[in-house]
Amino acid sequence: MAAKVRSAYVCQNCGASFPQWLGQCSTCKEWNTLVEEVQDRVLEKRGVPNSVRDRKPKPIAIADISSDSGPRIPLGDRELDRVLGGGVVPGSLILMGGDPGIGKSTLMLQTALRANGLRTLYVSGEESEQQVKMRADRLNGENSTVDCFVLTETNTQNIFKQIDALQPGLVIIDSIQTLHTAALDASPGSVGQVRECTSELMRYAKTTNTPMVLIGHITKDGAIAGPKVLEHMVDCVLQFEGDRDHAYRLLRPLKNRFGSTNELGIYEMQGSGLAIVEDPSQVLLGDRGLRPSGVCVAATLEGMRPLLIEVQALVSTAVYGTPQRSATGFDLRRMNMLLAVLEKRCGFRLGQKDVFLNLAGGFRVEEPAIDLAVVVAALSSNADIPVPMDVCFAGEVGLTGEIRPVTRTEQRIAEAAKLGFARMFVPKGTKGLPTNSGIEIVPVSRVDEVLGHLFG
Repeated sequence: MAAKVRSAYVCQNCGASFPQWLGQCSTCKEWNTLVEEVQDRVLEKRGVPNSVRDRKPKPIAIADISSDSGPRIPLGDRELDRVLGGGVVPGSLILMGGDPGIGKSTLMLQTALRANGLRTLYVSGEESEQQVKMRADRLNGENSTVDCFVLTETNTQNIFKQIDALQPGLVIIDSIQTLHTAALDASPGSVGQVRECTSELMRYAKTTNTPMVLIGHITKDGAIAGPKVLEHMVDCVLQFEGDRDHAYRLLRPLKNRFGSTNELGIYEMQGSGLAIVEDPSQVLLGDRGLRPSGVCVAATLEGMRPLLIEVQALVSTAVYGTPQRSATGFDLRRMNMLLAVLEKRCGFRLGQKDVFLNLAGGFRVEEPAIDLAVVVAALSSNADIPVPMDVCFAGEVGLTGEIRPVTRTEQRIAEAAKLGFARMFVPKGTKGLPTNSGIEIVPVSRVDEVLGHLFG
């Protein structure tokens, strides 16, 4: 007698499962998101290799467990190793997401090519061997290691067989949305397939101590595609972001079980691949010659790294009656709040003015320490008085017009002094200010104090 075929209706938005079809998911309240997925109970073993399937774990006293997880594996990319916390941990599962065309596959392929002494397997479900080879040649392939192997396969059972035969030190999956397993009768990329394939890869990685990197797609809202449980299952979630109209790319850790999430990797997209930016502040500032009004420099932090970014503002009379407000790289709502503070607390009439704000280099900054630079740039453009380019700013502006202290001010001061700035405005009351930094530190408590120092 044939085994009965089991099916369930799975929400493609949240991953909730129901025994029958519903018009609306009762968990996430989305309409028409339930899709039938057939689950065959005969394939309960989920297609993992025998070495993994036959392993029967037993309880172990916590005092008998060795705390040494082994040395981290360097990947040959200084920025990627630093973001991961010093290299990849054996048996870890890493998920990397980002916009289409931002450079996820490029970064991972060049990492596989340049990981000297480490045998890597690059599993591609989106490109053929010839396409991967063409991209490898463009990424300076003649200097790459010969221990990089390419496999074009989407079935997880076949992938595990090839991994067992090759015994690589690192496996890269491009991408998790293209994989499918025979344990689940659903199309690749669906919530069930993504969850099941990730579960199989996780079990294999943990039992064989093989580190794996999964490249994942993102939705139009910027979230990683698939169920939220996908991010809970992996050990590390990396976000690769940037503006495709600019050359710079940022690698941020959103989750890291083996290191800090306050690190940041900065790359520059070139014809031969992604190059590490050695001194990002110097690149972002460019030539600090004579500048027009509305331009100043903000000392911000990206993770643990201090950066000096040029803030540009343009304030002009609204021609069409309705003022326009636009911000690139900065939160528009926060800019409107700062303009309201200037009008209410400082007496500047900006309600009938067009205000445009831009952060040079295509960076997006969400740290409140950039508030003071935004305020100064807007007032400089409004009065048409340039700000000296040897002055930088760091401070959060409150709703009452006060300037509030920010974290790690001494690192910002050291970065400004290294780049040759003469003065830096910091919030009054900041503790631990250096006394011999080689730069004049001006403590201020309110916005009008800063305007008095700059514009008299």
